[in-house]
Amino acid sequence: MDLLIKNGTIVTDSESFIADIAVKDGKIACIGKNLTMEAQKVVDATGKYVLPGAIDVHTHLAMPFGGTVSADGYLSGTRAAACGGVTTVFDYPMQRKGKGILETVEARNQMCAPEACVDYAFHCIITDLNDGTLLDEFQAAIDYGITSFKCFLVYKKEGMMVDDGTLVKVMKKAKEVGAITNLHAENPDIIDMNIEKFKKEGKTSAWYHYLSRPEFVEAEADKRAIHWAKAFDTPLYIVHLACKEGVEAAAAAKKEGYDIFVETCPQYLEFTSEVYKREDGRNFVCSPPIKGQESQDALWEAIKNGTIDVVATDHCPFQSYEKDWGKDDFTKIPNGCAGIENLYPYMLSKANEGKITFNTAVKLCATNPAKIFGCTQKGSLTVGKDADIVIYDPKKEFTISVSNMHSDYDHTIWEGKKLNGYPVQTFVRGELVYDNGNFVGKPGFGKFVKRQPRR
Repeated sequence: MDLLIKNGTIVTDSESFIADIAVKDGKIACIGKNLTMEAQKVVDATGKYVLPGAIDVHTHLAMPFGGTVSADGYLSGTRAAACGGVTTVFDYPMQRKGKGILETVEARNQMCAPEACVDYAFHCIITDLNDGTLLDEFQAAIDYGITSFKCFLVYKKEGMMVDDGTLVKVMKKAKEVGAITNLHAENPDIIDMNIEKFKKEGKTSAWYHYLSRPEFVEAEADKRAIHWAKAFDTPLYIVHLACKEGVEAAAAAKKEGYDIFVETCPQYLEFTSEVYKREDGRNFVCSPPIKGQESQDALWEAIKNGTIDVVATDHCPFQSYEKDWGKDDFTKIPNGCAGIENLYPYMLSKANEGKITFNTAVKLCATNPAKIFGCTQKGSLTVGKDADIVIYDPKKEFTISVSNMHSDYDHTIWEGKKLNGYPVQTFVRGELVYDNGNFVGKPGFGKFVKRQPRR
């Protein structure tokens, strides 16, 4: 064997038990108690948890936005992922007018392949159907391994928004070929109306970013999208859902048997809209914005009752001087926050504190993302699957600081956050890429994950 991890508590989405894991040629070869085979490397995980690597299905690496580019490119972003126990990263290439899906994705793949430190996959953002001809490419995208497409119901001025008709066309075609539609749901017209009002009144601090996009602005778009998904019986994955009404609408549709999937993010679980009143409130500006306490409570309840399927990050950090562009005008603040290295440690810390179970953390961050998005070799510690493994020390205390992260940004909204327990080793396909605070992997080691369609 290449690797033998002994005496750890293996955590799946449904059970936990003490056993050994043997790895050969990048795959999990055997799971059992007191395995005695020889291995090139033996790791004693006594007193620690052995978990499947997390899958962050929502990142924006090297993304042009707001007059700049997100601070983490493919090298630093995937390096940070490895150091946070994330072994597969999904990025969002953006198709533009006149461009094809494969053209868009392949360009990003060429950027990512030489730099990726963990495995990676792509959703493709659809911004323009090119008179409908782009729909003919959906099957080719499936064959390539792209099984999810994203639409924005916002960012009209930036040329990213689609109207309801385009959204429905994408949803119907996605279902036809075995894909799923991801959606950023907010109402752009109400946002623009609020922004115009606040700017006329001279109300331009970060607090008005939140007030221009309050709970009901997201909730309306959530409900509208769910309505179309139900009307046309198509699967729908709502990204970064942050509001109580949206949770309630999704829960109702799920109970009726519709394929509605819900993602939220750690920033919505940890902070409330009060952060926008802080002097550094602009650093927390993301869209949808962080909401009020009632919505946060609803998100945690939705995690516990299974309405929320996935926790991912929407990782899209910018440098502090770029955030400062909007210190006197919230509309000039590049939208996005860091999170890729904090996802798994945060959720596992919450499990360690008893707010959720470790099994739930694994389900939200590994097993469900793999199932929803067709990563058949990922997401669980199962014989024959990729040996994407995280060893977690529940006794290790850790305080997040920009100085101990592995990204290229110069600040983090997580500064000073204390975590109970922390990952100490990360393996991608059996290879050690993170070891007790240090990145030990290699750029270019990560492989493109060809995903399977929904059937």
